[in-house]
Amino acid sequence: MRRLFPVTDETAAPAGAEREWELDELAEAYAYPVGVAGSGAGVAGPDGGVVGGGADAVGSAGADAGSAEAAGGYGGSGGSEGSERSERSAEAGPWLRANMVSTLDGAAQHDGRSQPISCAADMRIFGTLRGLADVVIVGAETVRQEGYRPARARDDFAARRAAAGQGPAPAIAVVSASLDLDFSLPLFTSPLLPTLLLTGAAAAPDRIAAAEKAGARVVIAGDGTGVDPVRAVRALADLGLYRLLTEGGPRLLGQLVAADVLDELCLTVSPMLTAGDAQRIAGGPSLAVPKRFELASLLEEAGFLFSRYRRT
Repeated sequence: MRRLFPVTDETAAPAGAEREWELDELAEAYAYPVGVAGSGAGVAGPDGGVVGGGADAVGSAGADAGSAEAAGGYGGSGGSEGSERSERSAEAGPWLRANMVSTLDGAAQHDGRSQPISCAADMRIFGTLRGLADVVIVGAETVRQEGYRPARARDDFAARRAAAGQGPAPAIAVVSASLDLDFSLPLFTSPLLPTLLLTGAAAAPDRIAAAEKAGARVVIAGDGTGVDPVRAVRALADLGLYRLLTEGGPRLLGQLVAADVLDELCLTVSPMLTAGDAQRIAGGPSLAVPKRFELASLLEEAGFLFSRYRRT
């Protein structure tokens, strides 16, 4: 792997000098900004209106944060110095980043899954981003299609997470209006931390009861049947979860973009072409005015490009 941007003395490495980066190097490269609330000096850890539609879509906005319950072991506080340099202030609150992969012709999936367009380096970064996060936010349809399992504790990140005041692994937060999920799956029966379900106040009581019986924690983040992204981010912060990572899918990412809560996009560009009618990384209605992000870093390995873009 080699760094293409920002330009440094090591950017133009001599031929044959490419190597697989250590996990600590990746963790430094993908550190959360200094000053993300709850992260002390910034050791790496977990980034209005009505939008969306459909059974698991983000729905009607509301005035209050969804859940103001105590952290209950989810979040952490404190931390030691990190290497990331940022203008972000300590009062800036949570930071929401997305991690997605796209082919050269814009496909975010092949045969309904992202794995066929990924690579080993992409999966290392995937694991690194999880290792830094307080919580992973994912749409219900992605849980069904990708066969999501609980995040696991990794020895490689144990010291870093402990220094940041984090638990051994991030929580998983599933966004679902219908709560039409299989609660017998390991994601709900055997996580290190109870899986969170972000839903609306009008969610079916029997589905809420089934979720809670399975051990999930239901967090209300909307007045109707769906979830308001602004309230969802606030509700997770109320639980002590400030370093936020979403892995999609495309519909959820589109709704987060539309609500203007996305701070950072980690995008892998896969050197593949798929044609067909696969989804893009973000779906939903077009924005009235495109949102501009700036390039923060760019890595390359085996023809795959690993970019980080931040809101301007």
